[in-house]
Amino acid sequence: MPAAGRGVMNAFMRIHLLTGWLPICLFAITAIGFVAVLLMKPANGRRKGLRREFAAALAGAVGGFVLIWLLSDIWLVFGVSLGWLVITEITIAIALICLLITAIADSHRARRILAAVMIPLIIASCALQVDMVYGEYTTVGSLLNAPTYRHLDDKTVDDRNGTISVDEWRQLVKDGHAPAMPKQGEINQVTIPPTISGFAARTTDVYLPPAALSKRPPRLPVMIMLAGQPGSPDRFFDASQISGMLDAYASSHHGLAPIVVSPDQNGAATHNSLCADTPVYGNAETYLTVDVTNWVKKNLPVAATPNQWLIGGFSQGGTCSTQLGPAHPEIYGHIFAADGELEPTDHTKADTIERYFAGNEHAYERHVPTHIIARHAPSKQTLFSVAGSWDVASQRNQLAIGKAAVKAGMQVTAVTALNSGHDWHAVQAGLRPTLERFCKQTGLGTQVTPLSAYGDIKVVDLQPIPKVLGRTETERAAAHGTGAVRPITDRIEADHAETHGDPTHTADNQRGLR
Repeated sequence: MPAAGRGVMNAFMRIHLLTGWLPICLFAITAIGFVAVLLMKPANGRRKGLRREFAAALAGAVGGFVLIWLLSDIWLVFGVSLGWLVITEITIAIALICLLITAIADSHRARRILAAVMIPLIIASCALQVDMVYGEYTTVGSLLNAPTYRHLDDKTVDDRNGTISVDEWRQLVKDGHAPAMPKQGEINQVTIPPTISGFAARTTDVYLPPAALSKRPPRLPVMIMLAGQPGSPDRFFDASQISGMLDAYASSHHGLAPIVVSPDQNGAATHNSLCADTPVYGNAETYLTVDVTNWVKKNLPVAATPNQWLIGGFSQGGTCSTQLGPAHPEIYGHIFAADGELEPTDHTKADTIERYFAGNEHAYERHVPTHIIARHAPSKQTLFSVAGSWDVASQRNQLAIGKAAVKAGMQVTAVTALNSGHDWHAVQAGLRPTLERFCKQTGLGTQVTPLSAYGDIKVVDLQPIPKVLGRTETERAAAHGTGAVRPITDRIEADHAETHGDPTHTADNQRGLR
């Protein structure tokens, strides 16, 4: 493709879906077009025609709501509840489409044509609104699953084993001899061979901060970050917005920030490896803990000790982090989990045990986070978990895993992300304080923002959850509510926790577990 053509294609792929001109124009055109349909006269008279059309809309709303609710909350076709906000948006779209279909039947010429044109616009607007709730697809390129980042070449990092320590780097900066480096970090794709595991993984994405791109890079801490399922390494970087957080941190810390590696734990968007070695999708655990670890230590300027490594993720990736982190304290000293599950499942627990473990429940239980944590106690690891305030199921999981982690001696911080559900907005809210705390724990920085200063999170009091909701209501509220259902985890104000020192200390968290 000619250079000009590539430029146009790249610009098209970078169009933002959640902000900017595209959603504004789409919503405006859709609203104007729909109002125009209502103002134009039906063929059988305005009163009779509009009465029929609004009756169709009402029927569509009732039928659509019941169908979506059954699919989402009763039959759990999507694995988790879509949430009230998304169910409402889809219900409204179905109602409007039913109205437009009736308008097509009741109209002639211009009104019929306009009503027909409005149907795909309503569908597109609904899809974009749902995406805004989840934050899953941020650009046209991410929606089309187009490659986002260029491949990492051998010259990107001059000495992949690092040449100096972080303290030596700081001394160079203090003496006015800071090595030349770019102002921002880079995200690149790499292929990590499954040398030991044989796991069929997709490409890995790697963020290198400015300091890592210098000719004398320091040995930096590492964050191994996993997307959910369905998902991909590209999806993690696109949706989490972590690169912007890292660049901002590096700009105020002389180019220093963690190296972030997002490997593929599933092999395909439709696969769920459970982050375990199974005959279904292969040796995912060995790939992540052996092949990825060995490649990172050999090819990137990283610190090698466990207290310099973090594993984290969202949803299924968050479940993986609470499995692999406690199971491999020799690799990971820190864990981050966003909206994770209590135990790894593909459809139902019974299906998972039968399909992945040949019906061996004992083998399955060895991959359940709370059991892993207990088995490897005592532990000096840290755990930072976040659950959306509308995601009741994840809050329950967070509580159970948090209690097990505190009992095992881990330093635990649990927060809820306000006005978020089972979505990437919750991930972003949790990553910001996690990044600062991880950087302090690994020696990159000395200051952290008090949790009370973050307006989008609240510290969780890890008390037993009161049974204030019936099962059906709990399930309906599980992922994305409208705010009408309060989070069922009790909370404590963050400033109260901060007065007792770093809130990641076990002693502070044990107050909520008495």
